Amino acid sequence: MNHSSRQAPSPTSTLTLSQAIFTVNRHAKTAGNPKYLYSLKKRALLKMIKEGKAKKVGLHFSNNPRFSQQQSDVLVTCGEYTFHIPPTKEDFKELPHLGSLDSTLRNPRCKMGLQQAKNTLEHYTGMTDQSSGGDRRTCYQKPVFKKLGDSFF
Repeated sequence: MNHSSRQAPSPTSTLTLSQAIFTVNRHAKTAGNPKYLYSLKKRALLKMIKEGKAKKVGLHFSNNPRFSQQQSDVLVTCGEYTFHIPPTKEDFKELPHLGSLDSTLRNPRCKMGLQQAKNTLEHYTGMTDQSSGGDRRTCYQKPVFKKLGDSFF
């Protein structure tokens, strides 16, 4: 049997990780509580930069600045994909400023589900979502009724 047709890329390949980050980032924009998804994206990108799988290119003016102030984001390239993360003080000293974001450039589409993307990035970074635990629910307690005239204390 010859199975030389396309093999699935490894879970830690640059392509798989960048597609997972793209998927998580896309869903974070519309999520009810995007904090975890954005922190997962940031941690994965920082780890990829550390390992040489991604590279900081420069600074862009943010499209959605906070409090109507001018704000910059770090542009990170990762395979065929580009992402933005918040800058550090060192980034302002070391990276060139690229001006405004070119809105004609787009990341390639990918078909990866959110759950698969989260699992890939959680496995890669070692991060876990604390809020998704099933133990969080409190058990229902029946109300206790006292007889008329009894003390509540």
